[in-house]
Amino acid sequence: MTAEQPTILATSGGIKRGVRTGWEFSELTTYAVELAGVTGRAPKVCFLPTAGGDAPDYLTLFYGAAQVAGYEPSHLQLFAMPNVEDITAHLLAQDVIWVGGGSVAGLLAMWRLHGVDEAMRAAWEAGVVLTGVSAGSICWHIGGTTDSFGPQLRPVTNGLAFLPYSNGVHYDSEAERRPLFQRLVGDGTLPAGFATDDGVGLLYRGTELVEAVSEIDGKGAYRVEPSGDGGAAVETNLDVRRL
Repeated sequence: MTAEQPTILATSGGIKRGVRTGWEFSELTTYAVELAGVTGRAPKVCFLPTAGGDAPDYLTLFYGAAQVAGYEPSHLQLFAMPNVEDITAHLLAQDVIWVGGGSVAGLLAMWRLHGVDEAMRAAWEAGVVLTGVSAGSICWHIGGTTDSFGPQLRPVTNGLAFLPYSNGVHYDSEAERRPLFQRLVGDGTLPAGFATDDGVGLLYRGTELVEAVSEIDGKGAYRVEPSGDGGAAVETNLDVRRL
């Protein structure tokens, strides 16, 4: 089973501290899996830990969370070599692809080197639900703000651009994120886009934003667009549905 149309849930959440495992999936990831419409079997969820350098600990956390959730897990790693023979075939066989956080700049470089960008587009167009957190949110968009290059946030502008918008993550938890995102949109470095507080996700069908959803009470999502007046940006609160 796959979604009826290309579907992305781009988030600043989806995981939480586990009780018996390091991670458990929280409501945003559960919702992404529900969007795939799987019935009668365990959902197939593939993890891409590229942004975290394919760290073994990252994989352990994912597999523990998948076990608790009852998913059929797999992963695609690229260091020191891809762990599957046919990347496109592996991704197309999934119900959900979950992309972890870390360096979005490194993720994009490695994906393009190994053709994961084209494989992801094929999976997205086939209805495999794409989701993830932080770098796994920005990557689907044109760009956003990132600490990939160092502690001081900088723009990344070479995202996969499946979605023709910019994306701001961790909007309420990292003080530099909001003003920098607004400045970059205002001066045209990034196009108009959407931002999420921690615990919030953006559901896109095709390239249209359908809704913002949250796994934490009181959290927000925002539309940010240039004002056309001296490089400023206008921020508008979006309606957010509590999962």
